[in-house]
Amino acid sequence: MFVASWALLGAVKARYSPIHDPISDLAAVHASTRVYMTAAFVVFAIGLTFYARALRSTLDGPAWIAALTTGVATLGVAAFPLDHSSTIDSVHGIFAGVGYATLAATALLSARPLLRLGRTAWAAAAAIAGGVSAIALALTLGGSFHGLLQRSGLTAGDIWVVTSAVAIRRRSWDETRELRAGPVSG
Repeated sequence: MFVASWALLGAVKARYSPIHDPISDLAAVHASTRVYMTAAFVVFAIGLTFYARALRSTLDGPAWIAALTTGVATLGVAAFPLDHSSTIDSVHGIFAGVGYATLAATALLSARPLLRLGRTAWAAAAAIAGGVSAIALALTLGGSFHGLLQRSGLTAGDIWVVTSAVAIRRRSWDETRELRAGPVSG
């Protein structure tokens, strides 16, 4: 829903460029799309907290902490919209930066535990998604394609969250844990 929200709202907002403008402009104080984008931030944040809980119960290591931190940071982005004041804009930027970094870290921190479980394809996917997310989001700090880079990095991280959530739901990673524990009698 998060990606669909910023894609749709960015397409309908006048004088908005998804290539050059950040997603947060869609939730800025005087933006016509503020209510909808703010709601999308909040729903995304809530979803990440549930995802973090599921990740914690499924995968060893601190990936769940990164996911939870992303959710909390996203709530901060929603609570401190752009264009209120320079101080609020700075606080917003801190929350956004933390959220970007921890979204990439969620995937990156999932790679090693997945490798230990014998899920090499999943571990590679986590490393790739996290790497793409981290590089794209780091590149947003300069250049005129801030919006495009932001969307690329967030989408890579979001794809990891969604696909890994589906894997958790389907118990795709549990079989190897059962094999390590020994055969199940019955």
